[in-house]
Amino acid sequence: MEGLPPGYRPNVGVCLINSDNQVFVASRLNVPGAWQMPQVIRNAFAIITSSDNISECHGQEKRVHNQLVQGGIEDGEEPVSAAIRELREETGIASAEIISEVPKWLTYDFPPTVKAKVNRLWGGEWHGQAQKWFLMRFTKDESEINIASGEAKPEFSEWKWVNPEEVIEQAVDYKRPTYEEVMRTFSPYLNESKAAKCRSTKW
Repeated sequence: MEGLPPGYRPNVGVCLINSDNQVFVASRLNVPGAWQMPQVIRNAFAIITSSDNISECHGQEKRVHNQLVQGGIEDGEEPVSAAIRELREETGIASAEIISEVPKWLTYDFPPTVKAKVNRLWGGEWHGQAQKWFLMRFTKDESEINIASGEAKPEFSEWKWVNPEEVIEQAVDYKRPTYEEVMRTFSPYLNESKAAKCRSTKW
């Protein structure tokens, strides 16, 4: 893939927004307390926003780390196609439109303990992951969200909506700089969406 840094496992990511700029995060089944936006190997990530109350948690309420939805890129598959497919498989979400993308691969390095584990699992020698991010808008309501849709092995036990600042604050340390850059790159669209909401509000 063009521009992919050597030694980094390729991923793609999706920042999925609506007028309230809230972000969909989910808690992993295999890592209790680790919240993420939908994600998988050679991953496709998704930040999903909704107009629902940010304090609502669909599952048990707890203070945890936030991460993104991610999904694997299959052989011969374009990154954007992988992101759309994994978003649907892991969350049931199929109603989204592409708005923009981060123009370069973003990378993060694995901490030593994580690196040893994932390299045994993946059978390689990876420094970390390289991610290509897309901004998308969620165009339906919550009835479409189903983290146990049956299209893929369930990854998550629960999900909730948070604001972009919370995604960064609650991210695991080694992923936080990437999340910050994603939010910074897409901030003109996030701010524009907030402004539109204010104009439509009856005071």
